[in-house]
Amino acid sequence: MSTPDVVIVGGGIGGLSTALALSRIGLKVRVLEQAKEFGEVGAGIQLAPNCTRILDDYGLLEEAKARGVVPDSMVMRDAIDGSDLTSLDLRDLERKYGFPYLVIHRSDLHGLFLEACRDAGVELRTEQRVTAYAQDAGRATATTEAGTVHEAAVVLAADGLHSVARKLFVDDQPVSSAYVAYRGTVPVVQAGRPVDLSEVVVYVGPRCHFVHYGLRGGGLLNQVAVFESPKALAGLEDWGTPDELDTAFAGTCDAVQQGLPHMWRDKWWRMYDRDPITTWVDGRIALLGDAAHPPLQYMAQGAIMAIEDGWVLAEHIKRLRRGDGAVDWAGALAAYEAVRPEHCRRVVLTARAWGELWHLDGVEREQRNILLRAREAGDYAFTDWIYGPAALFPEDEPAMFEPIPLQSADRLAQRLRRANAEDEDQG
Repeated sequence: MSTPDVVIVGGGIGGLSTALALSRIGLKVRVLEQAKEFGEVGAGIQLAPNCTRILDDYGLLEEAKARGVVPDSMVMRDAIDGSDLTSLDLRDLERKYGFPYLVIHRSDLHGLFLEACRDAGVELRTEQRVTAYAQDAGRATATTEAGTVHEAAVVLAADGLHSVARKLFVDDQPVSSAYVAYRGTVPVVQAGRPVDLSEVVVYVGPRCHFVHYGLRGGGLLNQVAVFESPKALAGLEDWGTPDELDTAFAGTCDAVQQGLPHMWRDKWWRMYDRDPITTWVDGRIALLGDAAHPPLQYMAQGAIMAIEDGWVLAEHIKRLRRGDGAVDWAGALAAYEAVRPEHCRRVVLTARAWGELWHLDGVEREQRNILLRAREAGDYAFTDWIYGPAALFPEDEPAMFEPIPLQSADRLAQRLRRANAEDEDQG
């Protein structure tokens, strides 16, 4: 392949989806992956309508649906007593936002983008560990550990949580949440209990939560157990171990207990994010995906934000492409940076707050449960800012939701008690 228009560092979901977005508009793209082969580690991933909208634009939605599951509802339950707290009707959600809510195995989604990139002629290179970046007035370069220099008009760094390129922008480190995730997939027939695969379920509990949903057409059950590690809080290096898993979930309901034996106990994922930054572009080098905005997973928007990044950048390149085919890279990157950092800042910070809400204990847990149970089924006030189309310009970014103070649950409970007393008097 001749010198590419764009070099993308990182062959994960963000890098490949961006490579596809750019190749679809006629750019020559080279993707550099540090591993010996392209692949994805993990289990399930949730794709909200703001993502499936983009998959549809790429012509990949039907295949993604075939490889995954389109559930009917999302249900939040209390991890201690197992009671329902609130839910989303995902079929109604699809009618509202125009595109479905989909769950799929990460490797299946990654494979879908990989196949599409190959079909589109993206140059895919493995064993390319990039350790340095440079640029001049007209080109940017990414240099590997072995000394290979990759040159293009623009270099996009989609190199993840531990991004090398991010050091060009800020001297920061990943932020530990002290939480750890255990994952596990098991054939549904071996789950050992009846599971309603029409639901995506999260059980929220004191300093822990448990998620399950179906994958691969409903033949596979995906489960995730997350908890706060006392060892991490104590500053110990050996944290998140299986003994902590067992202790964290000891007081949970039967439905959660029955899922725990199917977790992989030989590996676990410590949960980190980074503080938001507003500068993602330096000349002809730009950050994308987790390199720019690694979140905690509570919003289920990490991979989605990366996919949106690539789509938004491609849309601005199309808009600013001159009649001779030349790209106004300065304009396109400036437009990308004008809109994406603020959106992703909101998601990263909301994910932190959402995680705190999930893990409340004592009186605060009771207050949270009252408020969640009072939510009306058709209330989309908390999703309108996130599930619509990705904004192309700052003025298109929807307004954030209005947080509800936990203390308002006390007033709500008083009103409910009065209403119940009046009903009893009238009865």
